[in-house]
Amino acid sequence: MNEKTTNDDITSGTGPSTLGSVEKAFSILEQLKVDERAGVSDLSNELDLPKSTVHIYLQTFQQLGFVVRDGNDYALSYRFLEYGGRIRNRSKLYQVAKLEVDQLATDTGEVANLGIEEDGSRILVYKAGGRDAIHDNAPIGEYTHMHWTALGKAMLAEFPRSRVESIIETHGLPKANEHTITEADALFTELERIREQGYSVEDQERRRGVLTIGVPIMNRSSDEVISAISVSGPKSRLDATETFDDLVSAVKQAANVIELRYSHY
Repeated sequence: MNEKTTNDDITSGTGPSTLGSVEKAFSILEQLKVDERAGVSDLSNELDLPKSTVHIYLQTFQQLGFVVRDGNDYALSYRFLEYGGRIRNRSKLYQVAKLEVDQLATDTGEVANLGIEEDGSRILVYKAGGRDAIHDNAPIGEYTHMHWTALGKAMLAEFPRSRVESIIETHGLPKANEHTITEADALFTELERIREQGYSVEDQERRRGVLTIGVPIMNRSSDEVISAISVSGPKSRLDATETFDDLVSAVKQAANVIELRYSHY
């Protein structure tokens, strides 16, 4: 980009100083992620940046292989998939859990999910679909608020209260819809219930009509939570008592196997 870094390019607020040019670059990439594809004028209007600035950044991204151009539109390239793939393949958790997630999806016929927590957000690391699975097109690597999902709540339930409070202070408790927990007291009550019963339930708290059952995955050496596994499907199908109980048992069994494999990997 041949830009010289100056004091004007360094921004600071209540947190540490950052490079404005890097923030600009990622704001453009984030907007392309949302839009899927967009032109210079679109991005300029959405981000309130000069067209010339947006154009230079896009040209740089394209030259580096992170953006592809189709006519007047730009889109993120598959180069990002390589980065994410390398990170995931280095994960011990992914190596020991992948086959068990696949098996859980096959056994239940639903969507099985594996998630971790990073910087107070739930990240979808891997998922697999069974014969009756209804997919929501959630991409691998998706970030969401922890309290929105069964995966996130299963992990929150195993965190010290101080850590949960810190996550709430940083990220808040915004709602995805009218079913989402948005009060700290209600969340802590829910987390206590999850610890007692050994599983979490996401009852339309993020997506209407969808029910998810999650179970934490523990590091048996340190007794710390490292991940969570879940099964998702239509509430109308999963909510039946016998089906629900069978799914809870299946998810707990999968978590148990992953914990054992993780301990001996």
